[in-house]
Amino acid sequence: MEKGSWRKAPPELVEVFESVFPGPPAVTHPMFGYPAGFVNGNMFMGLFQEEMNLRLGPADRAELLQMEGAAVFEPMSGRPMTEYVRVPPSLLADPAVLEGWVAKALEFGASLPPKAAKAKAKPKAKAKPR
Repeated sequence: MEKGSWRKAPPELVEVFESVFPGPPAVTHPMFGYPAGFVNGNMFMGLFQEEMNLRLGPADRAELLQMEGAAVFEPMSGRPMTEYVRVPPSLLADPAVLEGWVAKALEFGASLPPKAAKAKAKPKAKAKPR
């Protein structure tokens, strides 16, 4: 799938994301133009088109993948992001239960080595006129 064909996340899904987002120490930043949650520089949850995806440890990932409608997140055909699981519609419809899964994703993200903040690129020096 080419980037130009990506669809915006529906407003209802963005509302679900915002309602279950845990807050500090987690922060939000856009990823590929979609809302995403980060802890210590590691993404632990995010939206992609009509999907919410959670980054989970092996045991939680295996458990969530047993639910109908859950799948390994694959933003482009043949390019799976194996630590991330697409949240099934049944969980999206139950924010109280979804919050527990988001907490597991936050815990897993926090357990990963922190990523250093990227340094901002210095502006290029302008060439002096001759």
